[in-house]
Amino acid sequence: MTAKSSSNKKRIAFFAGSFDPFTIGHASIVERGLAIFDEIVIGIGINSLKTSAEEAERRARHIIRLYETEPRVKVVTYSGLTVDAARDEDASCLLRGVRSVKDFEYERDMADINRQLSGLETVLLYSLPEHSAVSSSVVRELQAFGKDASRYLPD
Repeated sequence: MTAKSSSNKKRIAFFAGSFDPFTIGHASIVERGLAIFDEIVIGIGINSLKTSAEEAERRARHIIRLYETEPRVKVVTYSGLTVDAARDEDASCLLRGVRSVKDFEYERDMADINRQLSGLETVLLYSLPEHSAVSSSVVRELQAFGKDASRYLPD
C-alpha cells in the first residue's frame, strides 16, 4: 500500500545524512519509510568543513548498490541546506530516524527550523530497539581500532 495525497501526487521523502557509513539503522529507516512513502531520496550531505565531495560520491555509490533492485529509492549528494535539496527533489517531507531522547530533542528543533524555512514537515521514525545503539560514529570507531563492525552494516 502506498500513501498518496488527494491529488495523487507522489509522496517523496528526503532522508538526509552524512551516512558515514550507512548502517543497518539507516537501512531500517529506509525500509520502513518505503511502507509509508512512494519514493525515498537518500541525500548525502557534503560538508566542505568535514568531508570531500569524492568521499560523499563513494558513499553514494555504495548506497546505490544496496538499493539497485529498489526503484523507489534514489540517492543524491548535495551541499547547502537540506530543505533546498529536498525541494530540488520534489520531496513532500523530510524523513529522520530517532534512536534516543537526545536525538529526539535535536530532531524536534531541526524540524521546527526546517518547517519555518521551507514549509516542509519532518516525519520521525523511531529506531528498532535492536538498532538503538548503532551509529555511524560507533561503527567508525570500531573500524579504527580494527574491530569487525560488519554486523552493524547492511549486506
